[in-house]
Amino acid sequence: MAEHAESGVSNALPGVILAGGLARRMGGGDKGLRRLQGRPLLSHVIDRLAPQVTALALNANGPPERFHGFGLTVLPDPVTGFVGPLAGILAAMDWAAGLGADRVVTAAADTPFLPRDLVARLTRAVQGRDLPLALAATAGPEGQMRHPTFGRWPVALRNDLRQALADGTRKVTPWADQHGAGAAVFPAAPVDPFFNINTPADLDRAAVLAASLS
Repeated sequence: MAEHAESGVSNALPGVILAGGLARRMGGGDKGLRRLQGRPLLSHVIDRLAPQVTALALNANGPPERFHGFGLTVLPDPVTGFVGPLAGILAAMDWAAGLGADRVVTAAADTPFLPRDLVARLTRAVQGRDLPLALAATAGPEGQMRHPTFGRWPVALRNDLRQALADGTRKVTPWADQHGAGAAVFPAAPVDPFFNINTPADLDRAAVLAASLS
């Protein structure tokens, strides 16, 4: 991964890890700092996402010093009140625009098994189609399940998103669908690549899954 994308390079595709939530079901604090196999969850996510992007940052609120050891630029939400992942996506768009990139990829901080080909599949989901963005999804017996915090977003929509947030929009999927969203579909077996950790029980389950993959 390049630590810094050169401004004005049109093929730059930076990434942002979204960690701006309150983690209430984990008892508060930063889920990304909880440990899995002796390492912070955030380290697992970085290991998988960093090789896929030209630069990587972290969306998180509060004192940025607690993430100092990860070597990432920390981006707070550009709107107040912990309004959800759309605010983190806007932070990602604004940061990418400053790098001269015309799109940015986002991923959640609590998903230690995220696909190593996430960016490639998101890119293929929009190539040759009149779609500005793409979301990740998994295929299962009941159809597709979308994972809207995993997306490829055009920077050109950032002012539209800023206005949508000001107007009260909070859910990612309806806003994405309004603009046309492709789907990058991943298998959910043998391990759901978007398994996310919301509770202490989920963290225990992730330890079992991680052991099965090692």
